[in-house]
Formats: sequence, C-alpha cells, structure tokens
Amino acid sequence: MSSTDHHLNLFPPLIQVGHAEQFIQSGKTLLSAQSPLNQSFAVFPSARKDAPSIKASGVEDQPIFFASSETLPSSERRLFIGDTSIIFAALQNLTSTAQSRGQEWLHSQETHNVIRKLTLDYVNFTRECWIHTSQSSVQSQGSSQFSGDHYRSLYTCLALFAVLYVPEYGYEDAPVGDDLMEWLNVHFIEPSTEEGDHLSGLDRPWEDETFWPYLVRVTLRGLSKAATFFLATLSTHPSDNLRRLAQQLSPLLQSQPRLQSFEAERDFAYASHRWKDKVKALRIELDSVSESDRHDGIENWWDRLSDIVGILEGRSEVIRRVCEDLGADWREISVSWGVFADARLRRQDLPEVVSQVLDDMPQDPTNLEDMVHAALFSGDPAKALSHAAQLDPWLAAHMADLMQALSLIERDANEDSGLNIRDFYVLGYAQYLHADPALWRITVAYMFSCGVTGVRSADEVLMHVPLKLRFLGSITHGQGEQNGADTLKSGDLAGVVKDINATCYEYQREEVRRTICRIAAQTFVQEKEYGLALSYSSSAEDWPGLGRVVDRVLQEYITAGMNHYASSCLESNETPSGPEQFTRYVAGIAPSLQALRMESGAQGIFIHRLMFAVRYAEFHQRLGNQDLQDAAWDLTSMFQDGLAPKSWWAVLLCDSQQLLQHNGTLLFPYASACILLQHLEEVIARTDQGSGDEYLRVLISKFGSGGTTEALHTLQGVRLVLAKYFARCTTIGTGGKQILERKFIAAYHLSAASKKSACAVPTASFRTAG
Repeated sequence: MSSTDHHLNLFPPLIQVGHAEQFIQSGKTLLSAQSPLNQSFAVFPSARKDAPSIKASGVEDQPIFFASSETLPSSERRLFIGDTSIIFAALQNLTSTAQSRGQEWLHSQETHNVIRKLTLDYVNFTRECWIHTSQSSVQSQGSSQFSGDHYRSLYTCLALFAVLYVPEYGYEDAPVGDDLMEWLNVHFIEPSTEEGDHLSGLDRPWEDETFWPYLVRVTLRGLSKAATFFLATLSTHPSDNLRRLAQQLSPLLQSQPRLQSFEAERDFAYASHRWKDKVKALRIELDSVSESDRHDGIENWWDRLSDIVGILEGRSEVIRRVCEDLGADWREISVSWGVFADARLRRQDLPEVVSQVLDDMPQDPTNLEDMVHAALFSGDPAKALSHAAQLDPWLAAHMADLMQALSLIERDANEDSGLNIRDFYVLGYAQYLHADPALWRITVAYMFSCGVTGVRSADEVLMHVPLKLRFLGSITHGQGEQNGADTLKSGDLAGVVKDINATCYEYQREEVRRTICRIAAQTFVQEKEYGLALSYSSSAEDWPGLGRVVDRVLQEYITAGMNHYASSCLESNETPSGPEQFTRYVAGIAPSLQALRMESGAQGIFIHRLMFAVRYAEFHQRLGNQDLQDAAWDLTSMFQDGLAPKSWWAVLLCDSQQLLQHNGTLLFPYASACILLQHLEEVIARTDQGSGDEYLRVLISKFGSGGTTEALHTLQGVRLVLAKYFARCTTIGTGGKQILERKFIAAYHLSAASKKSACAVPTASFRTAG
C-alpha cells in the first residue's frame, strides 16, 4: 500500500482499471471500517442498499483489503525502535520490582541511579541515530523516512529532560545554571566555528564588524577560552584603556566559579560572591574611562565592553538586550540568567524565571521542539508530553514512562478512557507500531505494560499475527516449491507460532495461546500437515480438535479409496496409493500418541480414536510389506480391543477379504474368524433395524455412490469369503473335535443368517462343510 496525502492505494487493486462501471452495475459499493488500534482500515465490497436483490446460489467469498495511513517504519527506524525497546523493557523490570518491594524502594538512590542510567541510554541512542541518519542522507544524496534533524530534536528534548528532571542523586536541589549552559552549548552552538576561524585569521580582528558580537556571544555562553583568546588580540589595539581593561577582564572570565569545581554549595556561593566583587571593581575602572577615549574610529568599544561586564554582573536588562541584539531566543536568556543573574538558581525556581522571559519573548508555536523545551523549562511535564506526541509518538511514550517512574505525572486513570497519562501515550505509540505487522513482538511488549486496556489490545494483536504457515512459493519454480514444501514438513515455518507461544507464556496469556494453537492446527490440517496439527491441538488442549484431526487423517484413506486391490496387493510388492498415503499421514501423528496417553488432561475418547488410526495404519503397512500373519492379527485385535469405531467395522471386514482368501497358510485362528463373523452379523442386523448410517457411513463414503445397497452387497461378499474360510478350516481339520463341532455350529449360523438376508450365500460351501 502506498499513500499520498489522504489518498490510499490498494495493492493488488480491488477494482481493475477500466472496470469501475462494471463494478457499479453489479450492485455493489465499497465499505470500510477503521481499526480501533491504529490508523488502518479494512476495505471490502458490499451490496448497495438501493440495488435489486440478487439471490445467490451459495455463500460468496468477498475479498477484504487492509490499508493504513501510517507510514511503515523504514529499516533505520526499525533499528531505532528495536534498540530503544530494550531500554524500555529494562525500565519495566525495574518498576515491576518496585511493585513487590514498595514505592520507597522506587525513590531510593539505587533505583534513581538506574533510572538515570536508562534515561542517558535513551539520550545516547537518539544521538547515535541522529549522527547516523545525517551521514547516511549526505552519502546517499537522499532522504530517510525521518531526517537527521528530526532525531536531533529527539536528542535535544531527551537531553534537556535528563538535565532538569533526572540529575545525579543528591543534586536535585543544586543550582542548575551550569548544567543548562552545557546543554545549550552542546545542542545549539553559537557562535559558529566558522566565525571564530575567520576572525582568528585577521591581523586586526577588532576592525571586523563581527568581532564584538562574537566576543559578547562567547562571554554570554561561558566560553572563556575563546573569549580570552580574542581579548588577547586587543593587546595591539591603539587605545591604552582598552588594552588595560582587556588584560584585567581575561582572568575574570577564566576564574568564574563553576559548581562542579566545589564539593559544597556553600563554598561555591562564597567564591561566586568574591568573584562578583572583582567584577564590580572592573566596572568602576570601566566607568572611569573618559567619553573621548571610548571610540576607536570604527566601533564604540566601551559600549561593547560594558555589555560584557554587565553580563558578568548579572544585570537582567543587559542580558535581555544583548540576547535580542544577537538574535538569541528565550532559551539563551533563561540559561544565561541561571549562570550570571542568579548563580544559585534551582530547578524548582526555574519555571518562574522562564515564565517572565516567555512573556517578552514567547516560544515558536510552529516549532514542536521549541514547544517541548518550553514546557520542560516551565515545569509542566504533561504539556511537554502533549507536544512530544505531535513531534514523535516514540518520544511521548518513553518520556511518559520515565515520568511515571519518577512520579512526575499522575498515576490515576482517567474516568472516561480508563487510562492514566503514561498508559495513554505508551498505547498511542504501540498503535503506531501495530501498523507494521513485523513489529508485533515489540508492539505487545508496550501494550502489556498498560493495564487492562493494554492487555486486551495485546491479546487482539497476538491473535491476528500472520502465522505464515502456508507455503507461498511460485509454482513456476519446481525445485523452489519442493524445497519450500520440505521446509514446511520439517516444521520450521512454525517459528512464528513458537514465538507467539513464548510471548503468551511470558505474559501469562494462556487462553490466547490456546486460541492461537487452535488456529495453527486448523491451518496445518488444511495443508495436510497432520502431525503438526495434532501437536498444536494437544498444546491447546483442544481435544475435540484433536479428534477432528484424526478424523481428517482417516478421511484421507476414505477419499483415496481402495476398492479393488485385494488380489493385486497380495500378488505384488507395491502398495496402493490410498493406503500408502494414509500410512504416511499417520506416521506424522503417531509419535504424539505416547505423549498424549501420559497427558492427564487428555480426554480418552479422542485418544482412543488416535490409537485406532495408528493401529489401522500399522495394519496397512504390514499388508503392504506382505507381513500377512501380523496384519491378520492387527485386524482381529482392533475388534477385540474395542479400538475400531462401529462406523469403521464394515471397512475392516472388507479389508479381511484378502487375508481370508490367502491361498497359503490360514491366517486367522478359528476364534478370530468367529470374531469377524460376529461383527459382520451385527453390522447387517443393525442395518436391517435402521442403523445403517451408524455402521455403514464410512464404507458408503469410500464407494462414493451406490449407498446402502452397494455396501450390503459388498458385505455379502465378505460373508461368502468367511463361509469358504470356515470350509477350508474343516477340510484341513484343524482344531480337534470340539473345535470342529464349533465350526459346524458357526457354519449353521452363517447359513441361517444368509437365508434372512436379501442376498443368499450359495449352499455349496455349506455342503462341503457337512
């Protein structure tokens, strides 16, 4: 799908080019439904209300197309999302531990240090992504999904958040000016390096119009090395007063106290006071310069130097005016205030100062980065999140997560949405991720951290993850298709399901896991991967579904058919395609039998059905291998052990014909032959009583046509073969006197039952028995 503004293109096209009129004439229209999770839509054709009713012969399949107005994350964005999700997971582990150890532990030094470390990890990741994206854009002469400037904005916002809200433990009430100045100099470099290089190459740099603005700016930014370097160039200036004052100003700039240089704030305050006294002394000397010597013919150097001294004195009006002259914004005024005007400005006092500054020099409402900075400076985390969400949902989600851990935002849920502030933004980001199905693991990780609403959303995502269980290779590439089919049979493509299972176990979503396993089992049944289908049905503890899998395997045997293979099977070493395919399918499910019999929750009726399928496949395998004696034993034992369902009795009796007609050794003992006779009589008798569907359903399905009449005719053939078998037993004279008497009785019953049926068995065989 591609999108241009608000226009969405479906791929493949729902309506081919030039067929729009034909679509309209068919009485259909297009409908759409928006997902509650993200900006995706389901688009599908539907009958128009004003169209004439057309009766369809059956249920018509309608295609459903999915489109999204969200732009899928690019490779560079996915890498960024994946890397930062690791930090997010670490913070969730921390907050989970806090729930068990209490909120006091969450506010301990140990926990604060971990949160600070994770915050700085976010800062570093955004910095690396900014650098990488900027370099990639230059090298490729193209543009990434998000520009380097976008990641720079994320970097500046998170770095400012770290400075203001996640300082080192114990420094929460310490002066913040130096830290903010460092942040300003790192992220908003002024003056530029090019300006400094230009001035340093001049013999008389003070004659350049950019000299004094440059010198004032480096002083305002606390860049003492650059300031002292250019003050040193004034040693050749024609004004004696300027040379002398510049020489006195340089050590003052170099010796300005910095909080980091002191172990105690009290020492810092004392040093700042003494330093300010020296600045006042310099002001006195500066004011003593006569009016006639304050101009060098090019520039009024005294005014410029007075501005520098005024900045060092901390005069607010000078700082504001200078910043306006230099084109600086509210950030530079606010930060300079905390360095020069009030060196002991604390974080909790900063919003008041910023409020005054913003009244005169407001932030740019069209610049989201500027709006986030202003909210953070103003001590309004909630407003900062609101602007951050517009800048990038990633930023809002991770800042909100940190803010809640630091108790900066309310934990109580909104009555209407049921979400608190943190969950609202994290779910918003998860919905953005949900636009890309490949990111489902990360998506649900964020959702599961958002209470009941998030858990429900995550459940829906998990149940709609594309399982990718079907082989979708091109039919035009035979070798490739075969390789894909072999891979499917090995179970490798079940990796997505395994990942989903692992995710469900991790978040204790057992009901969802079972549902997905049931879906996977149904898909594998359609692909005739019955072993995998059985495995997933068992994993889902879906015993009726397991029974349906076994029924499908048995249905494969019925569908393939085995109508007239008795003689050919005994005379040839080849196994008919039907039984051979059936045996191969059962081989896939047989390994699960032992494990299922040990399963305490497994329902016996379905395991019983599986045991029959396995035993029946073994019977056909022995039959195909000409292991006829064991095949006969298998057949009889399926009746004796009660494994064979009644609906399969008729099929098994038909299977016995080839063994009963074997010209060599008699394969069935007398007792076994009687068991076959007993079941044959029950099938015929019950059919006469109206229970034919229960006993003949499978046999009729195997024939495909002919119904009950053909099935009974086939069973009469089995009766004839049984009669001949008993006759052979009598001729051979096996079993002794008692056994021989029983054979006469069996033959008598067989003859009597034959007379009751519509199809009588010839009496010649019975005469032989007499």
